Amino acid sequence: MSSPAAATPNARPGFLSGLSGLFGRARRGMDALPMHLPVRLGGSDFTQTKAAPVRVLGFDQAMLWVIVALLAWGLVMVYSASIALGDNPRFARANYGQGFFVLRHGAFIAIAFVSGLLAFQVPMRQWERIAPWLFIVSILLLVLVLIPHIGRVVNGARRWLPLGLMNFQPSELAKLAMVLYASSYMVRKMEIKERFFRAVIPMALAVVVVGMLLLAEPDMGAFVVIAVIAMGILFLGGVNARMFFLIAALVVVAFAIMVAASPWRRERIFAYLDPFSEEHALGKGYQLSHALIAIGRGEIFGVGLGGSVEKLHWLPEAHTDFLLAVLGEEFGLVGLLLIICLFFWLTRRIMHIGRQAIALDRVFAGLVAQGVGIWMGFQAFINVGVNLGALPTKGLGLPLMSFGGSAMLLNLIALALVLRVDYENRVLMRGGRV
Repeated sequence: MSSPAAATPNARPGFLSGLSGLFGRARRGMDALPMHLPVRLGGSDFTQTKAAPVRVLGFDQAMLWVIVALLAWGLVMVYSASIALGDNPRFARANYGQGFFVLRHGAFIAIAFVSGLLAFQVPMRQWERIAPWLFIVSILLLVLVLIPHIGRVVNGARRWLPLGLMNFQPSELAKLAMVLYASSYMVRKMEIKERFFRAVIPMALAVVVVGMLLLAEPDMGAFVVIAVIAMGILFLGGVNARMFFLIAALVVVAFAIMVAASPWRRERIFAYLDPFSEEHALGKGYQLSHALIAIGRGEIFGVGLGGSVEKLHWLPEAHTDFLLAVLGEEFGLVGLLLIICLFFWLTRRIMHIGRQAIALDRVFAGLVAQGVGIWMGFQAFINVGVNLGALPTKGLGLPLMSFGGSAMLLNLIALALVLRVDYENRVLMRGGRV
């Protein structure tokens, strides 16, 4: 009969061997985990090791700070560009004060920010469900704005629905609706994307319907942006490349025919080619010529904030379409390059978030993010090109900076969706569910 003291040494090795087996199984399980995630976070490779637990921020903070910087700079520039409008005889009846436009712009940013927070709370799977319905609503609003006594006419264009606090522009909603609808369409038609005509013709018909309504306003600038968004998503969604470039060439030819068939569009093109000529300097080339004078006055470092001369009743729409010209005059080439770099970084980051989502097999979310990247990047490119005289004049504001309530509202909602895509990417990479 053995004593308790003799039994204890035999018990401890058994207990230790059990713990050793438990830790051994856990170690083998850890070794079986993939050491590298299939995507990248924040622009750098993310490696999971046994010594460093996975810690991921909830959203892309660098992207948020770039958006805030553009909003803040835009607010300052809207104040600078519009401060003298109250003294313009053209607006004598309106009785604008010095802070009229900047206060409204600040209110637009606040409303858009709250709307963006609400949009961020909605999962991407819900946006996928409502995408076709949102597209239908945008078409109905584009029809509604063309009805006399409902749509508001400004400078000969019927583009706005008066809503009291602001005039809502349905074409801005149509841009977001096209991003969502084209993305959901490509997910639903994934099995026929190699059959070009079956995949593209229904989408082309949708773009034609929207385009006809926009041209009736007229708003060719918005139509160009929406057409580029749709074609970009089709290409990124995997439509046959050779046939895609063929249809792209046909679209370019179609736009050229529309310009050639319209006398006032032809005149705008001629004015763009020679804005300082006697024929165009006081007509269609007036805005462009004064935008170029403003940027030329800015030289390298600018004349200083508030020192612009062109905003003093010389440059029309200085706080909207030609805000960048005033910025170039006051901040010079350095300011222009900084703005271009910020938009380039923002567009590149948005496209990267879209690639992350597609790598995680979330095709709809990835295409939405990339569609927003195409939208922001292409519209910024057009606005910069127009202000620098590299492109014909178009009625497109600079995203996040130019004065405009509906544009600000839809821009921030679209960027909130991108941040939502990034948030869901990070949740999935932590092993969670969305």
